[in-house]
Amino acid sequence: MTDEKKPRRRPRSDGQRNRENLLKVAKAAFTAGEIDIPLDEIAHRAGVGIGTLYRHFPNRDALIEAVYRAELDRLADAAPVLAAQHPPVEALRAWMRLFVDYIAAKLVIAPALNGLAGGTGTLYAQSGTVLQGAIDGLVAAAVASGDISADIEPVDLLRALAGVSNYAAGPGWETSAKRLVDILIARSQASAS
Repeated sequence: MTDEKKPRRRPRSDGQRNRENLLKVAKAAFTAGEIDIPLDEIAHRAGVGIGTLYRHFPNRDALIEAVYRAELDRLADAAPVLAAQHPPVEALRAWMRLFVDYIAAKLVIAPALNGLAGGTGTLYAQSGTVLQGAIDGLVAAAVASGDISADIEPVDLLRALAGVSNYAAGPGWETSAKRLVDILIARSQASAS
C-alpha cells in the first residue's frame, strides 16, 4: 500500500498534548511581544525537545500559522456550542465577545504573521470564510427566533467590531469593543420590534 493510500492515524495522546502545549507556549510568547523567540526556547518552555517541536512544526512559519489557526478554530468551534447552550441572541452576543478576543490575539501575533514567507492572503481569506460561516448561523437563529431584525447583515457585525480594533487599538480597546457588542445587539433588537 502506498503512503497516499494509507489511512491517516490519529495522533497519540501524548503527541497531541505536546502539540497543544507548544501552541500555548508560542501564543504566550507572541502575546508577550517575543515575536523573534528562538524555536528551541519555545520547546524548552513547553518541556519538550526541539525534535518534538520540529515534528509538529517543520519551521517557524508553520508554528506561527498554527497558532493563528488554533485561535480561529477555537472561535469557529464555539459557535455551535454557544448555540446549544444559550438562547439565540445570547449565543450571538457571547460569540461576538469571543470574536473581540480573537481580534486581540490576531493583533498580538500580527507582526509574526506579517513575516510569513508566503504572505497572509490565503490564510486571511480562509479565516474570513470560517468566520462568516460561524456568524451566519448564529444570526440566522436569532432572526428566526424573532430576537433580532431580519435586515441585520452578519458581515456588518464583524466589520463593526474589526473597525473598532483598527480605529482604537490602544489600551482598553477590547472593553470598548465588548460594549459595542451590546450596542449592536440592542440596535438589532430594537429593529426587530
